[in-house]
Amino acid sequence: MLFDEDGVDDDFLSAMSDVTPLAPNDKVTITQADKTLAQQLKRQALELHLKQANNYLSSEVTRFVKPDDLLSFKQDGVQEGVFKNLRLGKYTLEGVLNLQQSSFEKSRQLLFNAIHNNQQKGVRCMLIKHGRGAQGKPIAAYLKSLVNQWLEQMPEVIAFHSAQIHHGGSASVYVLLKKSDQHKAHNKELHRKNSSVKTVFKY
Repeated sequence: MLFDEDGVDDDFLSAMSDVTPLAPNDKVTITQADKTLAQQLKRQALELHLKQANNYLSSEVTRFVKPDDLLSFKQDGVQEGVFKNLRLGKYTLEGVLNLQQSSFEKSRQLLFNAIHNNQQKGVRCMLIKHGRGAQGKPIAAYLKSLVNQWLEQMPEVIAFHSAQIHHGGSASVYVLLKKSDQHKAHNKELHRKNSSVKTVFKY
């Protein structure tokens, strides 16, 4: 084996004489799947940002309630019989939202989305579990106070009342949502058809 004066193998140099070094390549190949995933993540981030930007629910408590207080509210025009049935838990619960153990901001966003989405889907009555917060620090019933405040701020909510014992009592609340425009139109059409049938059989 022969070496030149710099200690490099002459045979090795001879064998590598016709080899062309690779040009540096700093480019990263992005597949279509990568592009699709990136677009999905970007869209999801944008949707979340818009939802948070549109969330008008207050970030401060203006009226505190106590852990054992009963929450009660109804808009003008809600019939007493309807409100009584809500208070007694006679309506079918079509949705349940559990906010216990959730942070303030997460609870704020979850409640906002759940009320809006359920009302659009035609849900009329749902249950929200907020907890009593008796041991809450530094303020007892902090989340319960916020839920009470938030529900009054949402036009989709026409009434709410603390639940019966078997549904959580003062740690939960029944929420009655107004009919969506789509379901109002559907019911109007059904009423029109029923009226037409009655008219036909009248004679």
